[in-house]
Amino acid sequence: MAGFDEVKATFWGEGRCGVQPPLTDAVVEEAEHQLGVRLPASLLEILWVQNGGVVADAWNAFPTDVPTSWSENHVPLDEMMGIGRHDDQLSLLDTAYLAEEWGLPSSLVLLSGDGHCWIALDYRACGERGEPSVTWFDVDTDTELPLATDFTEFVERLTAAASLDGDDADGSRSAS
Repeated sequence: MAGFDEVKATFWGEGRCGVQPPLTDAVVEEAEHQLGVRLPASLLEILWVQNGGVVADAWNAFPTDVPTSWSENHVPLDEMMGIGRHDDQLSLLDTAYLAEEWGLPSSLVLLSGDGHCWIALDYRACGERGEPSVTWFDVDTDTELPLATDFTEFVERLTAAASLDGDDADGSRSAS
């Protein structure tokens, strides 16, 4: 398991897809006001490095002990949303709309997903000022899977999808 600072330093991959303009204190304050929550300091540390975008291959999967609709042993984190309204790219600020559209609980901040599956900060147990857990939501199977007790633990447990036995890097099953 990598340390948070190690992952933070190499978290972002190549390319500008999904990247929002650099954060400012005012943007963070407005986002927290709009979302109605306090964002985890560890999430903001990563977003100060780069405000959303493609996640590096070394950190693009979160291992799971149970199968999901995505894989036998992990959930994907190919991209993570930033904070902003740049070029019609999805952002953490789109959470309320996306949660309603996909029938998700309202006490979430969506970090990554494609509509059918999401990784989210989950504020249901801690309240809007607490430290949220991180949860996987599968809309198609109406299931959720707790991933980590907080965002720091989530980041520290990330790994390369290619390193996980039984699955190829794109999440598809390897022929046995």
